[in-house]
Amino acid sequence: MNNPMPGVERALVIAGSDKRGTIYGIYDLSQQIGVSPWYWWADVPTKQQPALYVLAGRHTQGEPKVKYRGIFLNDEAPALSGWAKEKFGGINSKMYVHVFELILRLRGNYLWPAMWGNAFNDDDKQSPVLADEYGVVMGTSHHEPMVRSQQEWKRYGSGAWNYQTNPKVLQDFWRQGIRNMGTKESIVTVGMRGDGDEPMSEGSNIALLEKIVADQRQILAEETRKPADQTPQLWALYKEVQDYYDKGMRVPDDVTLLLCDDNWGNIRKLPKVGEKPRKGGYGIYYHFDYVGGPRNYKWLNTNPLPRIWEQMHLAHAYGANQIWIVNVGDLKPMELPISFFLDYAWNPDKIKADQVAAYTQRWAAQQFGPTYAGEIGDILAKYAKYNARRKPEPAGAGNLQPGYW
Repeated sequence: MNNPMPGVERALVIAGSDKRGTIYGIYDLSQQIGVSPWYWWADVPTKQQPALYVLAGRHTQGEPKVKYRGIFLNDEAPALSGWAKEKFGGINSKMYVHVFELILRLRGNYLWPAMWGNAFNDDDKQSPVLADEYGVVMGTSHHEPMVRSQQEWKRYGSGAWNYQTNPKVLQDFWRQGIRNMGTKESIVTVGMRGDGDEPMSEGSNIALLEKIVADQRQILAEETRKPADQTPQLWALYKEVQDYYDKGMRVPDDVTLLLCDDNWGNIRKLPKVGEKPRKGGYGIYYHFDYVGGPRNYKWLNTNPLPRIWEQMHLAHAYGANQIWIVNVGDLKPMELPISFFLDYAWNPDKIKADQVAAYTQRWAAQQFGPTYAGEIGDILAKYAKYNARRKPEPAGAGNLQPGYW
């Protein structure tokens, strides 16, 4: 740019429409220089460049097609939790700054933090402060409403996790969550599931759940001192919660409906064609890792990119573009699918079905250099393809009885 400011004749100017936009510009330039987003997490070396050049003119990344694009650290014990304890003393702000940087280098902006024995807002008070400083929007998982973790209930709650029998204690607990949030950029999970990611009791009904959401929104309005619809919220239609929706339960129009897969990479529900648009829109909660019935899969990457492309292409085509959040387990070894998920979320129209193999090769070149990028890309693709056919955990010796295949 010529004469960007007094006394400067010519300069490279990086500017964004907001803080995150500028950060994305900085990291985009860094990536073009040769710094992989995974330079820290995967020890990707950066080749020294003897000279750097920038074409004159204006360059832009455009705007993302999906508003909130993020990852969920989950099922993190023993791998991530043990490593973090050794390196940083725990899953704390010293570790999270590296997570925040990775998300931003991948042009994401959203995080559900680790919650197996961890409480993001309570374990280290610097973690939420630094998330806000970095520009990462924070949330909590589908069964942790009102910016409070399951572990916080174990630490500070009293009585039963039951709104029919213990509403005042739960209301006070949730109210403190919104106070802790303050003005930090967040998406508030509303609704309620059973404690420990379990269904509500048999006696729970739609009327009760709708009252829970109404009471949560009243708390939200009172504590933020602004109408509830001015704070982003989501309601996750996960597992049995989708049944409540299918039977007629509704939440206010400004709440994002977070549609979910079946835990195995198949999206269960999409917005109906021609349905009246929602102010809060629709989002997707997806899985690269899962712990639960009938079997876990959390050891290896078993997520072929063509499958992710197909499912998220459907989400985009049907207008579920408000939030994309993916359960990535303990982060490693999901580097490739995480990169693809967040790149695709920025602009699904930019990666066609027949371009996925080329994407994999480019990614391989970025991490391992160009010499063997074709071969490495082919190995990475086939590795996930073959593992997805029969995920390793369900292939245990105890499961090879006749009829199981």
